[in-house]
Amino acid sequence: MAPTNSKKRLVVSFNNLPAELQEQVKAMYPLGYSDVMMRIDKPNGDFFYAVPFETEEVSYLVKIDVKIDDVRDDDDDKDYFGDDELKGADEIQDDGSDDTVDGDDF
Repeated sequence: MAPTNSKKRLVVSFNNLPAELQEQVKAMYPLGYSDVMMRIDKPNGDFFYAVPFETEEVSYLVKIDVKIDDVRDDDDDKDYFGDDELKGADEIQDDGSDDTVDGDDF
């Protein structure tokens, strides 16, 4: 007979955890959550991000607030697209001379 897992399983927001458990979660992930964070998709199409956390009695999925930048500023595109020519490139052409100075050893 396979052992049954009698641990209670809860999904809870980090902000709704008691302060003591918040500190334990922070101690468990001292370098942050990015390597262990999971995206959880809900049946209605929404989603949230969570990290696993366990105590002796409860297995938690702790919801972590994540800010996602999905607003694109069209002004940013002007800086990167359009004119493929570099301004001033003609002045930077290699004239074939050796720029090293005699006696300089690096």
